[in-house]
Amino acid sequence: MTLETQLSLEQFLTLPEEDITYELIEGKVQPKMSPKRFHSRLTGTLFLLLTNWSKSKGEVGIEWGVILQKNGKDWVPVPDLLYISYDKLPPERFEDELCPFPPELAIEIISSGQSFGDLSEKATDYLNAGVLRVWIIDSKAKSITIFYPDAPPKTKRGKERLTDEVLPELEISVEQIFQQAGFV
Repeated sequence: MTLETQLSLEQFLTLPEEDITYELIEGKVQPKMSPKRFHSRLTGTLFLLLTNWSKSKGEVGIEWGVILQKNGKDWVPVPDLLYISYDKLPPERFEDELCPFPPELAIEIISSGQSFGDLSEKATDYLNAGVLRVWIIDSKAKSITIFYPDAPPKTKRGKERLTDEVLPELEISVEQIFQQAGFV
């Protein structure tokens, strides 16, 4: 389904649920790319690693849509993964809803048919909407590029660690993620 008519956030939220994941971008409903094997392996690995780290800190979501603003309009992107702390979204607020606040971390994994440039633009949009960090993961280059709101992006590879004050006590390396995902 691709709707060419402009939808409000309220209209988007009332659309019937389907097997396809949709994003709301500038008032239009757009399908999200369907993941393939490498994408799926990286998503699973990151989910496990981040969930183990985030116990008592926050929540990790897979393809959990988040309500943000882009160019003054409602925007509902669906990052491949996100992390939101319990400071922003307390565990007692347990409702079946889109993520109501900008998460600390949004992760996008480059799929076939997507370019680093497209996702870099999306990373900038996330940062402008209040997300604190964005990771773009390139399975071919075995790299993770981290986007910051107040500094240029940094690309990490191999044994480089993904330490960050926004993600306290996270101790994983790029190599560890790709090895655990089976990218030997």
